[in-house]
This record gives sequence, C-alpha cells and structure tokens, in this order.
Amino acid sequence: MNAKVTTELQGPSPKVPGSRPVKEDSLWLRLGRQWEFQIMIWPALLFLLIFSYGPMWGIVMAFKEYNLFTGLKGSPWVGLDQFKMFIESPEFWEIMRNTFGISLLKLFIGFPAPIILALMLNEVGGLFKRVVQTVTYIPHFMSWVVISGMAFSMLAVDGGSINSLLIALKLIDEPINWMSTPSYFWGVVTGLNVWKEIGFGSIVYLAAILGIDPALYESASIDGANRFKQIFKITLPSIAPVMIIFLILAIGNTLNAGYEDILVLTKNLNNGILLPVANVIDTYVYQMGILNQRFSYATAVGLFKSLLSVTLLVTANRIARKMGNTSLW
Repeated sequence: MNAKVTTELQGPSPKVPGSRPVKEDSLWLRLGRQWEFQIMIWPALLFLLIFSYGPMWGIVMAFKEYNLFTGLKGSPWVGLDQFKMFIESPEFWEIMRNTFGISLLKLFIGFPAPIILALMLNEVGGLFKRVVQTVTYIPHFMSWVVISGMAFSMLAVDGGSINSLLIALKLIDEPINWMSTPSYFWGVVTGLNVWKEIGFGSIVYLAAILGIDPALYESASIDGANRFKQIFKITLPSIAPVMIIFLILAIGNTLNAGYEDILVLTKNLNNGILLPVANVIDTYVYQMGILNQRFSYATAVGLFKSLLSVTLLVTANRIARKMGNTSLW
C-alpha cells in the first residue's frame, strides 16, 4: 500500500533509455474491435457517398452548354455565361425578393415558435401535455399534398372554415379568396409551415429544458422569483447554446424558401396570378431544368444558391463564435 501511494505521489516513472515504446494498435485492429458500431455507421456513409457526393460531378454542367445527345463530355465549355445569364435575366430580382421574403418570414416566425411551444409545454403536465404534443407532432408526418388539400378546404371562399369564423366574429364582411390573392400568399405559406413543423421542432428544446438542474429553479423560487422570471433567468440562458446552433443552421438554410409547399399551393406553378410572388429559386430551378429542359442553366442557378447558402452559414457561424463560445466549428 505504501509503495502504491509513493508511486502515485512521484508520478509516472521516467523512460528508461533504450526501452521500446508501447506499440499502438493499428487502424484495422481498432475497426475490428468496433465492428458493431461500424455496421451502424457504414450504411449512412454509403448513402451520403451515393446520393450526396456522387452526383457532385454534375456541377461541371453549370459551366457548359449541355447537349443531351453529345453528353457532358461532348458539350461545349461556356465558363460563367450561365451565371451571367441568370443575373441579367428579368426574373432575377423578383425571384431573389420572393426567396428572401418568404425565408425571412419563416425565420422570424418559425424559429421562435417551437421555443415558445416548448416553454409552454414545460409549464404543464399530465394528459393535457401529452395530447398537445401529439396534436402538434402529427402535421410533421403529413405530406404537403395532404396539407395543401386541408388548406384549400379551410381557406375556401364557399364554406371555408376560416372565412366562416371570421364572418361570425364580424372581422370581415365577405369571404376572402386567400389562395388567389397575391398579397396573402406569403402569409399563407409561412403559417402552414409553422403549423406543420412547430410541434416536431419543439422536441429538441423540450429535451434541453429537461436537462436543466431542478436545483436552479428551487433556489430561484426561494429567492422569490416567479415562473416568468425563472424562464428568462434560468430556462432561456440554459438552452441558449441549443438555440444558437439551430439559429446558425436556420440562417444557412435561408435560401431554401420552399419547394414542395409552393408547388402544391400554386398547383405546379400553373397559377399565373400567384407566380410573381411565389416563384423562388427552388421552383425556378424546377421550371427551367425539368419543364424547359435547360439543364446547364438550372444547374448554374442551383449552384449560385448553394454558394450563397454556404456564405450565409459561414458568416453566421463566425458571428456566433465572436459573440460567444457556441458555434458549429
């Protein structure tokens, strides 16, 4: 026992000259011992390689005038002409306005909505909490085809529940044609997105709130802090790192204004009344690439969007790192 204590106090014994260093296990031996974990991770890596990294060679198409008959190798090189064509197109500013407008509405309303719901659910319990969680989670698992069908039914001019409710409350005198009025489209898209994702988005914040030490709330209660003060002084600061990470990701995802939701709400871009306020980068890529078969031009527009998204992500991450210790990297 005394020898053991003496050894611990003295620290590790010095290396003896001429002694051989302990040989570390090779990579293959470590992978062999971790085969259970490798079985779980390799399918995901294979999926990324096939569907995410494999198609990236097609980016070259943005710098060529792709010809379907000669193929990618036989298509002539045009450099940045496709990007210049998009920036100089008459639809450029309209598309960028719609993209940023819808995206910022989703960010300013859709980002705090799950946090507020999580804070509210944390204050209640029992059957009511479980029912609310179930009801708010369900829309996330519904396709946009179903969501759009419900939206057209609820916002219908004849017999729509929203118009009927507003008329009954005497807020409007006659039904509003919500789905064919351009000034309402951004609000309808944002509201449907928030309703669809608010419940599922609150799961992470609820988990973060449950990880807070209850002793903090007990100490604050003893000091006389009510529930609102505990939320602002304990809950929100404790989950701030999670909020910052999701905010960085949301800013990097700003240019993803929508694709499936706008397509189904505009009936596959066939609604000419809504198209000036609904056409965003994603739907424009679909229109140019699939419908008009301008593959090189659509690839260039998609690459332009990706470059802007990466720029926003890096900028938001750098600002978050300078303002605090929380960042993606």
